[in-house]
Amino acid sequence: MLLADYAVVSDGKLTIVGGGWSQTGPDPATFGIGLLIQVPWDQANTRHTFSVELLDADGSPIGFEDDEDSDQVVAFGGEFEVGRPPGLKPGTPLDFPVAVNSTPLPLEPGRYEWRLTIDGDARSDWTLPFTVRGDEQ
Repeated sequence: MLLADYAVVSDGKLTIVGGGWSQTGPDPATFGIGLLIQVPWDQANTRHTFSVELLDADGSPIGFEDDEDSDQVVAFGGEFEVGRPPGLKPGTPLDFPVAVNSTPLPLEPGRYEWRLTIDGDARSDWTLPFTVRGDEQ
């Protein structure tokens, strides 16, 4: 996973513009997230689910009020399935690139992370921590 100014998937490839930052603010800014999920050979041709959720420093989901005054968690995700192309050497992992772009989020200064979950599993290296600076920094 990588934070960027902008990310897009085209022709099965992930394009990142302004990627690799971990600090933003103090003013809210647009951003993109690029993911390259590598599906093991033996899990090809199987439907998988993924979600990426924004959490605060305590691991609590970040939410904002919507038009109906209820909190909506900041997250994205979906289902995916990758097939093995003809002639691919057995055991080769298969790439599934994902890109999402967001409007500015009004986050308070502090530490946050995006956490990836695949098929209900999360790992410590499937996180993308970042800091929102305050006016004094």
